[in-house]
Amino acid sequence: MIVIPAVDIKDRKCVQLVQGDPERKLVELEDPLKVAERWVDEGAEMLHVVDLDRAIYQKNTNVDIVKNIVSTLEVPVQVGGGIRTVEDGIDLIDAGAYRVILGTSAVKDPGIVEKLSKEVGKERVMVALDSKGGKVVIRGWRERTEHSPVDIGKTLEEKGAGSILFTNVDVEGLLRGVEIDTVKILVKELNIPVVASGGVSTYEDILKLKETGVEGVVIGSALYKNLLDLRKCIEISKGD
Repeated sequence: MIVIPAVDIKDRKCVQLVQGDPERKLVELEDPLKVAERWVDEGAEMLHVVDLDRAIYQKNTNVDIVKNIVSTLEVPVQVGGGIRTVEDGIDLIDAGAYRVILGTSAVKDPGIVEKLSKEVGKERVMVALDSKGGKVVIRGWRERTEHSPVDIGKTLEEKGAGSILFTNVDVEGLLRGVEIDTVKILVKELNIPVVASGGVSTYEDILKLKETGVEGVVIGSALYKNLLDLRKCIEISKGD
């Protein structure tokens, strides 16, 4: 299992939000590139970069920062946030992104996954499934669908998604621990890798997720608040 530090960008700064609320910043740091380089220096083998302004407000104010990160760092970077067209995805892949993450656009129109995977290869296309109360939510977690993560996951796998990023919104950003039941089901029911996100706050959480068989875990707030040490997280993730 791989540990993937999160670098979320808003207003050209690295932030961590509480429950995805743009008005509730748990962390705010200058120079996202410097933050990303810090995680790599501490052993990160992959990074998770999200452009929150593009995702929430459809503003392209951080695109140059994102592209600078993916072109500068020597580790794979998965990029998400406001990728709404095939052209958006190709643009980021061309800039150096390891894989791009489609969220609302994929849930609303699974055809975009099929088209993009044909253009860049399915291993470069990840789909974000955000779950609240057992149902997938979209549009920055503001709109609830009537579909379970497994149902949508299977559909998007058929369309060419190469991996799934699963976030449990009910625990995300609260630093109260993970909820693994849905993660277990996704890993069992899908044939593509699953990366888990949301709620990781202890080393035990990392062990719990590792036991589910996920490919990786995205960690944000717990690293920024110094509740977890990245080197130790990586050590645990690679242990027997």
